[in-house]
Amino acid sequence: MASPQDLMVATLIANPTRRALTDALIARAAKALGQETQHATLASGIAADLFPHAGIEPAIIEASLRDVIGDEPIDLVLQPLAQRRKKLFLADMDSTMIGQECIDELADFVGLKTEVSAITERAMNGEIAFEPALRERVALLKNLPVGVADEIMASRITLTPGGRELVQTMRAKGGYTCLVSGGFTLFTGPVAAKIGFHEHRSNRLLIAGEKLDGSVEEPILGREAKLATLIELRDRLGLSHHETMAVGDGANDLAMLGEAGLGVAFHAKPAVAAAAHARLDHGDLTALLYAQGYVASEIIAG
Repeated sequence: MASPQDLMVATLIANPTRRALTDALIARAAKALGQETQHATLASGIAADLFPHAGIEPAIIEASLRDVIGDEPIDLVLQPLAQRRKKLFLADMDSTMIGQECIDELADFVGLKTEVSAITERAMNGEIAFEPALRERVALLKNLPVGVADEIMASRITLTPGGRELVQTMRAKGGYTCLVSGGFTLFTGPVAAKIGFHEHRSNRLLIAGEKLDGSVEEPILGREAKLATLIELRDRLGLSHHETMAVGDGANDLAMLGEAGLGVAFHAKPAVAAAAHARLDHGDLTALLYAQGYVASEIIAG
């Protein structure tokens, strides 16, 4: 007899604004895994769990379900059923918890957004190392008034849908949340406060006379620091590996995603999506709650 540790759960998730997960599709997905496959609705039109029989290889489960999904805008998260609820959540900020890359918005104020965005894209794709790429971009911002960050926060930064619901719901269930970013404290502080994270960690831009001096405080928080933060918080809280979850979109998130019990690539660069435990291409951030088995009535409104 299979142990509970061997059982898997497959969660199908659509974007709440589209509700593309029909009863017919759920039925086809269950049939593809075997006539007696059980399923449960988490949110009508948005999310449902499928419980494959023990003994089916995860690769076969995933291939079968992706064949059923086809081109429908539906994400799939396949994971062990046991301990799917997480107690520690780490999140990247830029293009994950918010819709923008803050350094690119800063560069726009000095007419260098195109140049800086190109470097950002290469760094997030893993084509160039993150730390030297950050130093290069920050140098281009020298003499920019520090107050510009407040203008950007007020007029340009948008929170990713579902982020407040995700963090507030996890906190209500006793989870610990940390915003960990290769970006800057000028932004992570306000963003963490708006969303409700317990804490935030990021890089500090150096300032001279109320202007950016073109450098960043060392050591730079990048790929290895994000990984170290996950391990530090996990150990401090006395948690097991499987009780942790991380989300991000760039190459500097990969080590953190790999170390988490569930590492999720969110609307991510191709290399990141291919390497993560799970990928979300369509859903908003509430998908990370449905992946943990939360039903719609348990989610705290943002």
